Amino acid sequence: MTFATLGLIEPLLRSLETLGYQTPTPVQAQAIPAVLAGRDLMAAAQTGTGKTAGFAVPLLQLLAMEGPKVTANSVRALILVPTRELAEQVHEAVRQYAENLPLSTYAVYGGVSINPQMMKLRKGVDLLVATPGRLLDLFRQNALKFNQLQTLVLDEADRMLDLGFSEELGNIYRVLPKKRQTLLFSATFSDAIRLLAGQMLNDPLSIEVSPRNVAANTVKQWVVTVDKKRKPELFIHLLRKGKWKQVLVFAKTRNGVDALVEKLQGLGINADGIHGDKPQATRQRALDRFKASEVQILVATDVAARGLDIEDLPLVVNFDLPIVAEDYIHRIGRTGRAGSTGQAISLVCADEVNLLSAIETLTRQTLPRQVEHDFEPEHRVPDTDASGQVVKKPKKPKKPKTSSGGKRNLGKWVESGEASAPEPSIKPVRKVPVFNTGPRKRKP
Repeated sequence: MTFATLGLIEPLLRSLETLGYQTPTPVQAQAIPAVLAGRDLMAAAQTGTGKTAGFAVPLLQLLAMEGPKVTANSVRALILVPTRELAEQVHEAVRQYAENLPLSTYAVYGGVSINPQMMKLRKGVDLLVATPGRLLDLFRQNALKFNQLQTLVLDEADRMLDLGFSEELGNIYRVLPKKRQTLLFSATFSDAIRLLAGQMLNDPLSIEVSPRNVAANTVKQWVVTVDKKRKPELFIHLLRKGKWKQVLVFAKTRNGVDALVEKLQGLGINADGIHGDKPQATRQRALDRFKASEVQILVATDVAARGLDIEDLPLVVNFDLPIVAEDYIHRIGRTGRAGSTGQAISLVCADEVNLLSAIETLTRQTLPRQVEHDFEPEHRVPDTDASGQVVKKPKKPKKPKTSSGGKRNLGKWVESGEASAPEPSIKPVRKVPVFNTGPRKRKP
């Protein structure tokens, strides 16, 4: 199968050839014809399998072949994404696909000034990539209209429909045209999200090109158990031992990112960090330097778990396990992309055993464990398996305390196997004094 057999027009075929796309991936082979046919779509595929081209390429063809010219402050196609980084990446891919087409594209997101974005939208945009919050800001300031909208795409739909975005999405849906094409693309879909998404779509076609919630088999995964307080020390040890050249590290909190980066920089290690508190320009500069191999270690919160595309990234380290198990799949999906191989190491302490169990249940595999010499944890991480069980070692039954005369002390009771004299160790029961409540007699 080739891209030409999928019905793509010549300008798009030229762009794909320039980008080195040779044959469609499974998700592209199924999604492209469905989008061209105008179907609503739910597509689940492992990260790194070409989902962006699966919806963006046919969408660009529809915009080029159908519909009127875009008017002022209007948009004909909208792609919603959860993070600024993903907005930038998706828009860059869209821009490259549309290189030979007379279409305008743009990306809007928070963390930067809204005024340049409002100016850009004055002439209208054929395809807009946006985060929900900034999209609503632009709409409320009358900088954006949806009367010409033909297609809505939710990229990383599981996160977009999660509780964190549900209110914003509800507000967006209320102002969109009822008659439209809707596409949902993601690596993972929970049953609850599938049900919710099914209520938003019109007779959707479901595409599932890989087992649900399974990490790519191109990524070798394992766990190193360690005490929580020794994680930084262990990471530095593994970094030097493995002579790692380029590593993406995920930490749970913004403070955790800053603390690890500060420690690494203090040791002369070239490291940088990104999280939601940093300005967009600072985050983008750190990403660009990491992609260019100017930074050896990039430490990030889950802001980088989705959409970050780094060519041939060899290694991902989970310094902390994610709170949401699905984010583990997205994190390790930053490596082993497009057929390449990669490695994912998780540093796990006893406090994270339930998070580990949830990940193994979701991915239906028990992650192999290692213990690094001199870093054996004092607080043992209980065994887990893919069934979702935390395997606890049975406690040894306590032996009853016995005396030489065969008597057992059972609280206030004393059992006697044979009649014998009271043991010195068994104190006689104290007599409870009786208080006379009648009238006191005076002493003569």
